[in-house]
Amino acid sequence: MIEDGGPIFRQVAALVENAIVDGSLAEESQAPSSNELAAFHRINPATAAKGLNQLVADGVLYKRRGVGMFVAPGAREQLLKRRRSEFADQYVRPLMAEARKLGISGRELAAMIDRWEEAR
Repeated sequence: MIEDGGPIFRQVAALVENAIVDGSLAEESQAPSSNELAAFHRINPATAAKGLNQLVADGVLYKRRGVGMFVAPGAREQLLKRRRSEFADQYVRPLMAEARKLGISGRELAAMIDRWEEAR
């Protein structure tokens, strides 16, 4: 799943974050090792370790000496909070700005979203 989008170590970090957010990697469970990630994605183990260490620095993972890295308590909520904020910045704010330009009120926009959701 490593693609040509951005530094590989950040893609590794994003893969682990996604597993935490979707629940496939639960809090207090052991994260994949840098060697496991490197072998699976055919990347350098040092690159995988850099991605994992970034998550440690962010407080998403923690190290148990001699055992490995584990998902920190509260990591999922921390990630959800950050991603919701990023979602608002990336999608909602521009959406609202364009709606204002077009004279669409917040209620009309909400109704459009509701209709779209019902049609799915």
